[in-house]
Amino acid sequence: MKIILVGASGTIGKAVHKELSVRHEVITAGRSTGDLRIDITDKETIKTAFASVGNFDALVSTTGSVHFGEFMEMNEEEYMVGIRNKLMGQVNLVLIGRDYITPEGSFTLSTGILNRDPIRLGSSAAMVNGAIDSFVKAAAMEMPNRVRINSVSPTVITEAMDSYGPYFRGYAPVDADLAALAYSKSVEGIQTGQTYIVD
Repeated sequence: MKIILVGASGTIGKAVHKELSVRHEVITAGRSTGDLRIDITDKETIKTAFASVGNFDALVSTTGSVHFGEFMEMNEEEYMVGIRNKLMGQVNLVLIGRDYITPEGSFTLSTGILNRDPIRLGSSAAMVNGAIDSFVKAAAMEMPNRVRINSVSPTVITEAMDSYGPYFRGYAPVDADLAALAYSKSVEGIQTGQTYIVD
């Protein structure tokens, strides 16, 4: 199976690469590292990268940024960070990828815990995560050629606690290797329209 992994250099991306690369050809992608250069906020980089690869069997996205901030101080542009990056960036991976995905292939996107268990400063992340999960559920019903689409929604990752711990007081983290299993389930399983919760 030929898999494009966008965000391969990140904490979860590295774990997903480790999980899948023993069984499949994994083509890594990122803004500044990897086999392909993809900036998910720039559709042209997605188009160029996919055209260079040709048809692929699965796309996994473990990337996406949002702005964390006080709700009463947040403005439209700060919300647009997550909309342009994590939301539409991942949606565009699917929209452009439709022309390259093989029959019975799969898309796997990344969300997170905050739309079901929100935190202070996390209203943008909650909004974007919920939108992606809803997109996956709806898009799955219209995918042709038995192509599947799912999302993975982990809680805070153990290896990221140095950076994100102050935001997630009281949350039990999970190891990246455990989260990676959910991506494997999406890629190598048969379900579609699912959000795999890892917590």
